[in-house]
Amino acid sequence: MSVLLLAAAALLAGPAAPQDEQPRVLPRVAPPKKLEVPERLSTEEIVEPLDRAVGFLIDSQRPDGTWGSQAPDCLLELGFALETYYSWQMGAHALGTMALAAGPENPARRAALDRAVEWLIEARPSTRGSDWDVDKVWSTLYGFVACVELLEDERLSQGELGARLDARGREFLEVLLAHQSEMGGWAYYDDPPYDRVQTWATSFCTALVLPSLVRAKERGWELEQRVIDRALKYVQRCMLPNGAYEYDLNPQARITGIEHINRIEGSLGRTQVCHWARVRCGDARVTPEEVEQGLAALFQHHGFLDHARTRPIPHEGFHANAGYFYFFAHYYASKVINTLPAERREEWHALLRPHITKTQWTTGAMSDFMDAGYALTSATAFSILALEEGMKR
Repeated sequence: MSVLLLAAAALLAGPAAPQDEQPRVLPRVAPPKKLEVPERLSTEEIVEPLDRAVGFLIDSQRPDGTWGSQAPDCLLELGFALETYYSWQMGAHALGTMALAAGPENPARRAALDRAVEWLIEARPSTRGSDWDVDKVWSTLYGFVACVELLEDERLSQGELGARLDARGREFLEVLLAHQSEMGGWAYYDDPPYDRVQTWATSFCTALVLPSLVRAKERGWELEQRVIDRALKYVQRCMLPNGAYEYDLNPQARITGIEHINRIEGSLGRTQVCHWARVRCGDARVTPEEVEQGLAALFQHHGFLDHARTRPIPHEGFHANAGYFYFFAHYYASKVINTLPAERREEWHALLRPHITKTQWTTGAMSDFMDAGYALTSATAFSILALEEGMKR
Protein backbone atom coordinates (compact mmCIF):
# COMPACT_ATOMS: atom_id res chain seq x y z
CA MET A 1 0.00 0.00 0.00
CA SER A 2 2.78 2.44 0.90
CA VAL A 3 4.48 1.74 -2.45
CA LEU A 4 1.27 2.68 -4.33
CA LEU A 5 0.98 5.93 -2.34
CA LEU A 6 4.54 6.91 -3.17
CA ALA A 7 3.98 6.21 -6.85
CA ALA A 8 0.79 8.30 -6.89
CA ALA A 9 2.56 11.18 -5.19
CA ALA A 10 5.29 11.07 -7.79
CA LEU A 11 2.74 11.26 -10.63
CA LEU A 12 0.85 14.16 -9.08
CA ALA A 13 4.07 16.10 -8.53
CA GLY A 14 4.64 16.37 -12.29
CA PRO A 15 7.97 16.34 -14.07
CA ALA A 16 11.10 17.20 -12.12
CA ALA A 17 12.49 20.70 -12.50
CA PRO A 18 15.38 20.90 -14.96
CA GLN A 19 18.78 20.86 -13.34
CA ASP A 20 21.57 23.31 -14.13
CA GLU A 21 24.44 21.83 -15.99
CA GLN A 22 26.78 23.04 -13.26
CA PRO A 23 25.81 22.95 -9.56
CA ARG A 24 25.39 26.35 -7.97
CA VAL A 25 28.14 27.26 -5.54
CA LEU A 26 27.88 30.28 -3.29
CA PRO A 27 30.79 32.67 -3.78
CA ARG A 28 33.39 32.43 -1.06
CA VAL A 29 33.81 35.45 1.15
CA ALA A 30 37.40 36.33 1.80
CA PRO A 31 38.26 36.61 5.48
CA PRO A 32 38.95 40.13 6.68
CA LYS A 33 42.55 41.17 6.55
CA LYS A 34 44.28 41.32 9.88
CA LEU A 35 44.91 44.89 10.89
CA GLU A 36 48.60 45.65 10.77
CA VAL A 37 49.40 47.47 14.00
CA PRO A 38 52.93 48.71 14.59
CA GLU A 39 54.50 47.98 17.93
CA ARG A 40 55.50 51.61 18.47
CA LEU A 41 54.55 55.01 17.10
CA SER A 42 56.52 58.24 17.36
CA THR A 43 55.07 61.67 18.01
CA GLU A 44 55.45 62.52 14.33
CA GLU A 45 53.41 59.49 13.29
CA ILE A 46 50.38 60.42 15.36
CA VAL A 47 50.00 64.02 14.20
CA GLU A 48 47.64 63.05 11.37
CA PRO A 49 45.33 60.73 13.38
CA LEU A 50 45.32 63.25 16.22
CA ASP A 51 44.27 66.04 13.87
CA ARG A 52 41.50 63.84 12.42
CA ALA A 53 40.19 63.07 15.91
CA VAL A 54 40.08 66.77 16.76
CA GLY A 55 38.39 67.38 13.41
CA PHE A 56 35.66 64.92 14.33
CA LEU A 57 34.94 66.76 17.59
CA ILE A 58 34.72 70.06 15.74
CA ASP A 59 32.55 68.71 12.91
CA SER A 60 30.17 66.80 15.19
CA GLN A 61 29.59 69.67 17.61
CA ARG A 62 26.12 71.20 17.56
CA PRO A 63 25.64 74.96 17.14
CA ASP A 64 24.86 75.32 20.86
CA GLY A 65 28.24 73.77 21.75
CA THR A 66 27.02 70.31 22.73
CA TRP A 67 27.70 66.84 21.40
CA GLY A 68 25.35 63.90 21.21
CA SER A 69 21.89 64.00 22.70
CA GLN A 70 20.17 64.06 26.06
CA ALA A 71 17.87 61.30 24.83
CA PRO A 72 18.67 57.78 23.60
CA ASP A 73 20.18 57.89 20.12
CA CYS A 74 21.28 54.25 19.92
CA LEU A 75 19.05 51.17 20.20
CA LEU A 76 21.62 49.37 22.37
CA GLU A 77 21.33 51.92 25.18
CA LEU A 78 17.57 51.80 25.78
CA GLY A 79 16.14 51.11 29.22
CA PHE A 80 17.57 53.83 31.46
CA ALA A 81 15.82 56.79 33.00
CA LEU A 82 15.66 59.76 30.61
CA GLU A 83 17.79 61.89 32.93
CA THR A 84 20.60 59.34 32.70
CA TYR A 85 21.15 60.17 29.03
CA TYR A 86 21.57 63.82 29.95
CA SER A 87 24.12 62.85 32.60
CA TRP A 88 26.06 60.86 30.02
CA GLN A 89 25.91 63.76 27.60
CA MET A 90 27.22 66.18 30.21
CA GLY A 91 30.06 63.90 31.30
CA ALA A 92 31.11 63.34 27.68
CA HIS A 93 30.78 67.07 27.03
CA ALA A 94 33.23 67.84 29.84
CA LEU A 95 35.74 65.43 28.29
CA GLY A 96 35.23 66.90 24.83
CA THR A 97 35.84 70.39 26.18
CA MET A 98 39.07 69.28 27.86
CA ALA A 99 40.20 67.64 24.61
CA LEU A 100 39.66 70.81 22.59
CA ALA A 101 41.65 72.79 25.15
CA ALA A 102 44.52 70.30 25.28
CA GLY A 103 46.30 71.02 22.00
CA PRO A 104 47.54 73.84 19.78
CA GLU A 105 44.97 76.43 18.81
CA ASN A 106 43.55 77.32 15.43
CA PRO A 107 40.43 79.39 14.65
CA ALA A 108 38.08 76.42 14.21
CA ARG A 109 39.30 74.68 17.35
CA ARG A 110 39.12 77.86 19.42
CA ALA A 111 35.58 78.62 18.25
CA ALA A 112 34.49 75.09 19.14
CA LEU A 113 36.20 75.38 22.52
CA ASP A 114 34.46 78.67 23.31
CA ARG A 115 31.06 77.17 22.48
CA ALA A 116 31.79 74.08 24.58
CA VAL A 117 32.93 76.10 27.60
CA GLU A 118 29.84 78.29 27.41
CA TRP A 119 27.53 75.26 27.49
CA LEU A 120 29.50 73.66 30.33
CA ILE A 121 28.98 76.81 32.39
CA GLU A 122 25.34 77.46 31.55
CA ALA A 123 23.83 73.97 31.26
CA ARG A 124 21.50 72.88 34.02
CA PRO A 125 22.99 70.40 36.51
CA SER A 126 22.02 66.78 35.98
CA THR A 127 19.80 65.09 38.53
CA ARG A 128 19.37 61.55 39.81
CA GLY A 129 17.62 59.34 37.26
CA SER A 130 16.21 56.66 39.56
CA ASP A 131 16.77 54.98 42.91
CA TRP A 132 19.74 52.83 41.79
CA ASP A 133 21.04 55.08 38.99
CA VAL A 134 23.22 57.94 40.23
CA ASP A 135 24.87 58.82 36.92
CA LYS A 136 24.62 62.46 37.93
CA VAL A 137 27.79 61.70 39.91
CA TRP A 138 29.57 60.66 36.70
CA SER A 139 28.70 63.94 34.99
CA THR A 140 29.64 65.85 38.13
CA LEU A 141 33.01 64.12 38.45
CA TYR A 142 34.09 65.11 34.97
CA GLY A 143 32.35 68.48 35.09
CA PHE A 144 34.39 69.29 38.19
CA VAL A 145 37.63 67.95 36.69
CA ALA A 146 37.03 69.96 33.52
CA CYS A 147 36.50 73.21 35.42
CA VAL A 148 39.69 72.71 37.42
CA GLU A 149 41.65 71.94 34.24
CA LEU A 150 40.20 74.85 32.26
CA LEU A 151 40.92 77.33 35.04
CA GLU A 152 44.61 76.53 34.62
CA ASP A 153 44.40 77.66 30.97
CA GLU A 154 45.31 81.34 30.67
CA ARG A 155 42.97 81.72 27.69
CA LEU A 156 39.96 80.85 29.84
CA SER A 157 40.82 81.81 33.40
CA GLN A 158 40.80 85.58 33.04
CA GLY A 159 38.06 88.13 33.58
CA GLU A 160 34.37 87.35 33.58
CA LEU A 161 34.78 83.97 31.87
CA GLY A 162 37.25 82.85 34.53
CA ALA A 163 34.89 83.98 37.29
CA ARG A 164 32.01 82.03 35.74
CA LEU A 165 34.14 78.91 35.34
CA ASP A 166 35.22 79.23 38.96
CA ALA A 167 31.61 79.51 40.13
CA ARG A 168 30.55 76.49 38.07
CA GLY A 169 33.44 74.44 39.42
CA ARG A 170 32.39 75.25 42.96
CA GLU A 171 28.84 74.11 42.13
CA PHE A 172 30.16 70.76 40.89
CA LEU A 173 32.28 70.46 44.03
CA GLU A 174 29.26 71.06 46.26
CA VAL A 175 27.45 68.15 44.59
CA LEU A 176 30.49 65.90 45.01
CA LEU A 177 30.75 66.71 48.69
CA ALA A 178 27.08 65.82 49.12
CA HIS A 179 27.63 62.41 47.47
CA GLN A 180 30.86 61.19 49.04
CA SER A 181 30.04 57.76 50.41
CA GLU A 182 30.55 56.75 54.01
CA MET A 183 33.57 54.75 52.86
CA GLY A 184 35.15 57.86 51.36
CA GLY A 185 34.68 57.40 47.62
CA TRP A 186 32.24 58.00 44.78
CA ALA A 187 30.22 55.78 42.45
CA TYR A 188 27.47 56.26 39.90
CA TYR A 189 25.19 53.36 40.91
CA ASP A 190 23.64 52.35 44.21
CA ASP A 191 22.40 49.28 46.02
CA PRO A 192 19.57 48.96 48.54
CA PRO A 193 18.84 50.56 50.91
CA TYR A 194 18.72 53.57 48.59
CA ASP A 195 19.48 56.94 50.11
CA ARG A 196 20.61 60.40 49.04
CA VAL A 197 24.23 59.31 49.43
CA GLN A 198 24.99 56.06 47.63
CA THR A 199 25.97 53.14 49.83
CA TRP A 200 29.13 52.16 47.97
CA ALA A 201 31.98 53.56 45.87
CA THR A 202 34.39 52.44 43.17
CA SER A 203 38.14 52.75 43.10
CA PHE A 204 38.31 54.33 39.63
CA CYS A 205 35.63 57.00 40.18
CA THR A 206 37.35 58.05 43.37
CA ALA A 207 40.82 58.03 41.81
CA LEU A 208 39.94 60.08 38.73
CA VAL A 209 38.82 63.05 40.82
CA LEU A 210 41.42 62.97 43.61
CA PRO A 211 44.15 65.15 41.99
CA SER A 212 41.55 67.74 41.00
CA LEU A 213 40.33 67.87 44.59
CA VAL A 214 43.87 68.65 45.70
CA ARG A 215 44.20 71.39 43.11
CA ALA A 216 40.80 72.84 44.03
CA LYS A 217 41.84 73.08 47.67
CA GLU A 218 45.02 74.86 46.58
CA ARG A 219 42.81 77.34 44.72
CA GLY A 220 41.07 78.15 47.97
CA TRP A 221 37.76 76.42 47.28
CA GLU A 222 35.78 75.35 50.34
CA LEU A 223 37.08 71.84 50.81
CA GLU A 224 38.18 70.21 54.04
CA GLN A 225 41.35 68.14 53.97
CA ARG A 226 39.52 65.17 55.44
CA VAL A 227 37.50 64.85 52.21
CA ILE A 228 40.73 64.26 50.30
CA ASP A 229 42.22 62.07 53.03
CA ARG A 230 39.19 59.78 53.12
CA ALA A 231 39.13 59.46 49.34
CA LEU A 232 42.85 58.71 49.15
CA LYS A 233 42.52 56.15 51.91
CA TYR A 234 39.71 54.48 49.99
CA VAL A 235 41.86 54.08 46.86
CA GLN A 236 44.83 52.85 48.89
CA ARG A 237 42.71 50.20 50.60
CA CYS A 238 41.43 48.97 47.23
CA MET A 239 44.92 47.83 46.21
CA LEU A 240 45.38 44.07 46.48
CA PRO A 241 48.60 42.10 47.12
CA ASN A 242 48.61 40.96 43.48
CA GLY A 243 48.96 44.57 42.28
CA ALA A 244 45.36 44.91 41.10
CA TYR A 245 42.79 47.33 42.47
CA GLU A 246 39.41 46.13 43.60
CA TYR A 247 36.46 47.42 41.61
CA ASP A 248 34.93 48.47 44.93
CA LEU A 249 36.27 48.07 48.44
CA ASN A 250 35.18 45.01 50.40
CA PRO A 251 36.14 43.96 53.93
CA GLN A 252 37.25 40.67 52.42
CA ALA A 253 38.71 40.93 48.93
CA ARG A 254 36.64 39.09 46.33
CA ILE A 255 38.74 36.89 44.06
CA THR A 256 36.75 33.76 43.30
CA GLY A 257 38.14 31.70 40.44
CA ILE A 258 40.75 32.32 37.79
CA GLU A 259 38.64 34.78 35.76
CA HIS A 260 37.64 37.44 38.26
CA ILE A 261 37.35 41.20 37.89
CA ASN A 262 39.79 41.76 40.76
CA ARG A 263 42.67 39.89 39.16
CA ILE A 264 45.37 41.83 37.29
CA GLU A 265 43.67 41.08 33.97
CA GLY A 266 40.40 42.54 35.23
CA SER A 267 42.05 45.60 36.77
CA LEU A 268 43.71 46.91 33.61
CA GLY A 269 41.26 49.81 33.41
CA ARG A 270 41.68 50.70 37.08
CA THR A 271 45.35 50.17 37.89
CA GLN A 272 46.63 53.14 35.87
CA VAL A 273 44.17 55.71 37.24
CA CYS A 274 44.64 54.54 40.82
CA HIS A 275 48.44 54.63 40.55
CA TRP A 276 48.27 58.08 38.96
CA ALA A 277 45.96 59.48 41.63
CA ARG A 278 48.12 58.18 44.46
CA VAL A 279 51.31 59.58 42.92
CA ARG A 280 49.71 62.98 42.32
CA CYS A 281 48.49 63.02 45.92
CA GLY A 282 52.03 62.45 47.19
CA ASP A 283 51.71 58.79 48.14
CA ALA A 284 55.37 57.71 48.17
CA ARG A 285 54.42 54.04 48.37
CA VAL A 286 53.66 54.07 44.65
CA THR A 287 57.21 54.15 43.30
CA PRO A 288 58.26 54.59 39.66
CA GLU A 289 59.08 50.88 39.63
CA GLU A 290 55.54 50.04 40.71
CA VAL A 291 54.11 52.40 38.09
CA GLU A 292 56.14 50.63 35.40
CA GLN A 293 54.98 47.24 36.65
CA GLY A 294 51.39 48.39 36.23
CA LEU A 295 52.13 49.64 32.72
CA ALA A 296 53.88 46.39 31.83
CA ALA A 297 50.79 44.46 32.94
CA LEU A 298 48.63 46.66 30.71
CA PHE A 299 50.59 45.67 27.62
CA GLN A 300 51.13 42.06 28.66
CA HIS A 301 47.39 41.48 29.08
CA HIS A 302 46.16 44.03 26.54
CA GLY A 303 44.27 41.36 24.64
CA PHE A 304 41.60 41.35 27.33
CA LEU A 305 40.86 45.04 26.65
CA ASP A 306 40.91 44.39 22.90
CA HIS A 307 38.42 41.57 23.38
CA ALA A 308 36.03 43.75 25.38
CA ARG A 309 36.22 46.85 23.17
CA THR A 310 32.95 47.57 21.26
CA ARG A 311 31.04 44.88 23.17
CA PRO A 312 27.79 46.65 24.12
CA ILE A 313 27.00 44.60 27.22
CA PRO A 314 28.91 45.94 30.24
CA HIS A 315 31.48 43.57 31.72
CA GLU A 316 30.83 40.77 29.23
CA GLY A 317 34.55 40.48 28.42
CA PHE A 318 36.92 38.03 30.09
CA HIS A 319 37.68 39.01 33.69
CA ALA A 320 34.55 41.17 33.50
CA ASN A 321 36.29 43.80 31.41
CA ALA A 322 33.85 46.35 29.97
CA GLY A 323 34.21 47.99 26.59
CA TYR A 324 33.93 51.48 28.03
CA PHE A 325 37.09 50.98 30.07
CA TYR A 326 39.28 50.84 26.95
CA PHE A 327 39.99 54.52 26.36
CA PHE A 328 39.60 55.35 30.04
CA ALA A 329 42.50 52.96 30.72
CA HIS A 330 44.68 54.42 27.97
CA TYR A 331 44.08 58.03 29.01
CA TYR A 332 45.17 57.42 32.57
CA ALA A 333 48.03 55.23 31.37
CA SER A 334 49.30 58.28 29.49
CA LYS A 335 48.95 60.40 32.61
CA VAL A 336 50.72 57.94 34.88
CA ILE A 337 53.52 57.64 32.30
CA ASN A 338 54.15 61.35 32.78
CA THR A 339 54.80 60.80 36.49
CA LEU A 340 57.90 58.76 35.59
CA PRO A 341 61.38 60.23 35.17
CA ALA A 342 61.53 62.18 31.91
CA GLU A 343 63.92 59.75 30.23
CA ARG A 344 61.51 56.84 30.72
CA ARG A 345 58.36 58.45 29.32
CA GLU A 346 58.72 58.32 25.55
CA GLU A 347 59.36 54.56 25.53
CA TRP A 348 55.99 53.93 27.20
CA HIS A 349 54.10 56.54 25.16
CA ALA A 350 55.43 54.96 21.97
CA LEU A 351 54.00 51.60 23.05
CA LEU A 352 50.66 53.14 24.03
CA ARG A 353 49.95 55.14 20.86
CA PRO A 354 49.29 52.23 18.45
CA HIS A 355 46.55 50.87 20.72
CA ILE A 356 44.75 54.20 20.35
CA THR A 357 45.27 54.96 16.67
CA LYS A 358 44.38 51.42 15.55
CA THR A 359 40.79 52.01 16.68
CA GLN A 360 40.18 55.18 14.65
CA TRP A 361 37.30 55.29 12.18
CA THR A 362 37.47 56.98 8.78
CA THR A 363 35.49 59.88 10.29
CA GLY A 364 38.27 60.47 12.81
CA ALA A 365 36.16 59.21 15.71
CA MET A 366 36.89 56.38 18.11
CA SER A 367 34.47 54.16 20.01
CA ASP A 368 34.95 51.47 22.63
CA PHE A 369 31.36 50.68 23.55
CA MET A 370 28.67 51.66 21.03
CA ASP A 371 27.90 54.39 18.50
CA ALA A 372 25.75 56.52 20.81
CA GLY A 373 26.62 60.20 20.69
CA TYR A 374 28.00 60.35 24.22
CA ALA A 375 30.14 57.23 23.61
CA LEU A 376 31.72 58.62 20.44
CA THR A 377 32.41 61.96 22.13
CA SER A 378 33.95 60.50 25.28
CA ALA A 379 36.04 57.85 23.48
CA THR A 380 37.39 60.34 20.96
CA ALA A 381 38.08 62.89 23.70
CA PHE A 382 39.90 60.32 25.85
CA SER A 383 42.01 59.42 22.80
CA ILE A 384 42.93 63.03 22.06
CA LEU A 385 43.83 63.66 25.67
CA ALA A 386 45.93 60.49 25.85
CA LEU A 387 47.87 61.33 22.68
CA GLU A 388 48.38 64.93 23.78
CA GLU A 389 49.93 63.74 27.05
CA GLY A 390 52.75 62.18 25.06
CA MET A 391 53.35 65.06 22.64
CA LYS A 392 56.45 67.20 22.98
CA ARG A 393 54.95 70.66 22.72
